[in-house]
Amino acid sequence: MNKALLALVILVGVMLGLGSFTFYYGEGHSYLSKNPEACLNCHIMGPQFDSWQKASHHTAATCVQCHLPQSSIYKYISKAENGFNHSKAFTLQNFDEPITITEKNSRILQQNCIYCHSAITENLTHGSTTDANALSCVHCHRTVGHGEPLGLGGPLRQEEKGGI
Repeated sequence: MNKALLALVILVGVMLGLGSFTFYYGEGHSYLSKNPEACLNCHIMGPQFDSWQKASHHTAATCVQCHLPQSSIYKYISKAENGFNHSKAFTLQNFDEPITITEKNSRILQQNCIYCHSAITENLTHGSTTDANALSCVHCHRTVGHGEPLGLGGPLRQEEKGGI
């Protein structure tokens, strides 16, 4: 075996080994499920998971149903892309806190809102759901999936939040 081929075999072996270890250590298998607790693998997602459990949609929709495309092919492409981006951001520690949704993932979220609620949204959106001038569901319904708990009349005052 020549030296170049041997070096290539070793390089591929090291990359596969590191990739496998990273997948195992990062609990990569959990991301293949629909279980919302997979999001807790990243400690930064704790507040989002906690707020989802208190939100109105926690019995109706999971993270995957809101944040990934409906189509299986695009769902797994998006899941892989998000996984890579999240891994890179957390490894390099170059992400915003609090974590924010990307423009692309905002569009996916909007499409999923329209998909699930099409019977009541069709007259509101008049078919305009993805262009730049579209009515954004989370503009008015920001706390449906995540966010500050709301009391009657708006956000709870600071002293009332302690009991929640």
